[in-house]
Amino acid sequence: MLRYIIWIPLVVVTLLVCSVLAALLFHVSPGDVWQALGSSETRFALRLSLATSVAAVALSLCLGVPSGYVLARRRFPAQALLDTLLDLPLVMTPLVAGIGILFLFGRDWLGGTLAELGVRLVFTPLGAVLAQTFIAVPIVIRSSRAAFEGVNRRFELAGQTLGLSAPEIFVRITLPLAWQGILTGAILAWARALGEFGATLMVAGATRFKTATLPVSVYLNISSGELGAAIACAWILLALGFVLLLAVKLLGRSRRTASASGGGGMLS
Repeated sequence: MLRYIIWIPLVVVTLLVCSVLAALLFHVSPGDVWQALGSSETRFALRLSLATSVAAVALSLCLGVPSGYVLARRRFPAQALLDTLLDLPLVMTPLVAGIGILFLFGRDWLGGTLAELGVRLVFTPLGAVLAQTFIAVPIVIRSSRAAFEGVNRRFELAGQTLGLSAPEIFVRITLPLAWQGILTGAILAWARALGEFGATLMVAGATRFKTATLPVSVYLNISSGELGAAIACAWILLALGFVLLLAVKLLGRSRRTASASGGGGMLS
């Protein structure tokens, strides 16, 4: 009997997720959703979401991979405190994060200086990139650190004995051995950036055909009673998220397969 009972929670959660998806799918007619998918507003929101999220992931990789390497390979005072601080955006309410970014880059702080240089971040697409980067970079740091910690130090020591410099060891040995973990983090960060709403709304605003990403478009269309357009944007987000999460699952399976078969790095 017990072996059947333990399946009940899994069945309940699965039914709940499927019911929510079904409610989104069948709440409006397919014709309304199809018409909304072809609208210029939805296409603009999709293009903007892809552009800002890709830019945010690129920035997150530039900041997160070196940070993860330092956390994995160096020991220094107050490291646990810094580690916790870097994790804070993961648990911080996005709306609160957006308020902080808005204040920081407002005219009273950094915004005035940037404005003199001709750079505007608040209430522009660049603000969306900034907000999404703030939310996504901790994911890249976590995954990069775990990937680097999983690299056997003996390979790096072997590189030293062969006369490789520290940058050469990183590029030719460490990074090739850690790339799958870093890529997994990048995909998860991309999925998180695509679905980011609260911080983006506060920093970039909610202007149609200017700063309205897909999540913001869902909010705007729901507010104006355009359910077809809102659900169309929601389904695009769900489809993109599903594909990205499936990619993470397949990548994780390939990593486990390679590990089980004794796959490893080679010095070239």
